[in-house]
Amino acid sequence: MPIDILMPALSPTMEKGTLAKWLKKEGDAIKSGDVLAEIETDKATMEVEAVDEGVLARIVVPEGSADVPVNQVIGLIAEEGEDLSAAASAAAAPDASAPASPGVVKPDDQVLQYERPGATAGAPLTTGTAEAFRGGKPLAVSAAGVSADGSGRVFASPLARRLASQAGLDLGAITGTGPGGRIVERDVRAAEKAPKVASAAPIAAASQPAAAPQLAASGKVPDVRNAAAPTAPDSVIKTMFEAGSYEEVPHDNMRKTIARRLTEAKGTIPHFYLSLDCELDALLALREQINASAGQSREGKPLFKMSVNDFVIKAMALALQRVPDANATWTERAMLKHRHSDVGVAVSIPGGLITPVIRRAESKTLSAISNEMKDMAARAKARKLKPEEYTGGTTAVSNLGMFGIRNFSAVINPPHATILAVGVGEKRVVVKGGAPSVATVMSVTLSTDHRAVDGALGAELLGAFKRLIENPMGMLV
Repeated sequence: MPIDILMPALSPTMEKGTLAKWLKKEGDAIKSGDVLAEIETDKATMEVEAVDEGVLARIVVPEGSADVPVNQVIGLIAEEGEDLSAAASAAAAPDASAPASPGVVKPDDQVLQYERPGATAGAPLTTGTAEAFRGGKPLAVSAAGVSADGSGRVFASPLARRLASQAGLDLGAITGTGPGGRIVERDVRAAEKAPKVASAAPIAAASQPAAAPQLAASGKVPDVRNAAAPTAPDSVIKTMFEAGSYEEVPHDNMRKTIARRLTEAKGTIPHFYLSLDCELDALLALREQINASAGQSREGKPLFKMSVNDFVIKAMALALQRVPDANATWTERAMLKHRHSDVGVAVSIPGGLITPVIRRAESKTLSAISNEMKDMAARAKARKLKPEEYTGGTTAVSNLGMFGIRNFSAVINPPHATILAVGVGEKRVVVKGGAPSVATVMSVTLSTDHRAVDGALGAELLGAFKRLIENPMGMLV
């Protein structure tokens, strides 16, 4: 039997991908770990590695194909000694009983059971949608590779089945690490070396789609099945414009994901907004002094060059440490209070935007934040960020000051409870000591999830941010 190569889910929000390029051709020998193809997701370009050995018998989905669903068969690998012509003629249609693609919110928003990130073995499962628990492990296929449809079917590659049979191992007790939880060769090899333990019972089946409305009504999970529904069908909208007066540009995966997530965010998160002005003169003077003292590389370039946004990121991170109750994420069962300030920063890229995350920004120097941000922004524009570099985070910063925008309100990006919108620094007349004077002023607006952060708490957080921006020396100690 040929081994299926599946379109992988490379991020929690990925539903479809573009098969950009095949790096192997039919007839090439394949080893475990070989890079087979490049996949373009809604956020980045990633490499797909082989998890089995053999020969690439057939390319099912040609390179350049767009909107390839997660878990669809894109190619076939024949095992050693297998008839390549027979393998190449094998049916390429995806298995209807294959596990649901992980991390995807279906239009009817099926409710699944999840294992929380970092949960210990045997920890209670969490019921909810993929978007509600980003980074969680979906149990449409259990950790032991057993299907959750009640059939008891074990998903494993033919090579893994043969090796397990030769070693006398029970496939149902082996954890699968291949696409969709499939058991592959490395899993069997690891099980051979592992100490023998009693096999656990298969994990309970995921909730059926029909249970979703009842669960949502009970308050256990959010019901966002219709959150992304358009206000009018495309055919109706088109009648509002003269034929030939517009050009239709199909949505790519990034634009579809942005539209869906922002619609869900505005429809399910109760936003409120707080604004204030920060004086920047002290910060600008300190920034100029720091940049002037930067050493040079062998190429004669400065080792770092601070931007105002670097100070904003650091100030937001420290403000969350000083107001820890605002460093939180709302879930239906509990409030998650975060120990570190992981600050996402909105970066504009062709066709949309992405939010790389500066982890533990409160403990990093301004120069480290500056260099890390430049590196991630460059890789974001090239779509080379890894999923773990743009998922998660505890807050975010969106800065449109470089475009001359004075004031705006940003949409919260789940699982964050806050996002800071930053405007341009400009000369304004202010009153000091009862007399008018001129200062460089920047307006900022904090968008807040009212479920997690109340008005007074949000005001306290924004006040802490303002004090840090106006007294920037405090960020250096």
